[in-house]
Amino acid sequence: MTQLADAGKPRLGRKRDHTRDPEILEAALDVLAETGYDGMTIDMVAARAKAGKATLYRRWASKPELVLDAVACMKSSDTDLASPPDTGTLRGDLVAMVKSPTLAQSERKLKVMAGIVSMIARDPDLAAAAQAALVEPRAAANRIIFGRAMDRGEIASDVDVDTLCMIGPAMASYRTLMLQLPIDRAFSIDIIDRIILPAAGVRPSLSAGAPLN
Repeated sequence: MTQLADAGKPRLGRKRDHTRDPEILEAALDVLAETGYDGMTIDMVAARAKAGKATLYRRWASKPELVLDAVACMKSSDTDLASPPDTGTLRGDLVAMVKSPTLAQSERKLKVMAGIVSMIARDPDLAAAAQAALVEPRAAANRIIFGRAMDRGEIASDVDVDTLCMIGPAMASYRTLMLQLPIDRAFSIDIIDRIILPAAGVRPSLSAGAPLN
């Protein structure tokens, strides 16, 4: 009876090991940034992650599922944006956000975004994940910074913050994707001083010529 009872029990498969997920997702983002979604293959990701293709397919049934998870995981790397610096001035806060690791991360995000453009139009879930992971963290930090400036009286309360938040990313996207130039500190601060601050209504005498620190 015991043998019959045991035979009727479902056999449990091998427990999935998720310890390598972060490495695989990072590899997927690297390949995505280099080749774009259409050129990306599971084989490429497996080779970059030094993992077996079967390992990836046990965790992700298809390339779209892998890409969706990879893009979504980028949000967790933006912990610094949750509490943007508070220097006491709008320019000071914006300049304090310009750091070498942040610039490199932003450039990578732009390349990932370019890589998934062809798929975003066909997949609403990916579009939402891209918005949440690639766009919203920086926009949310900027909204905090501009909100402080309003509270201090540096800028008017009716300033179009959403538009101001798009200026930097739009300029960076054009520079990276169209001109094939890096996003460096000088470029980022020039955008702050010559475009964002004047658009926010900050007088040139308060922004132009200020030290780049």
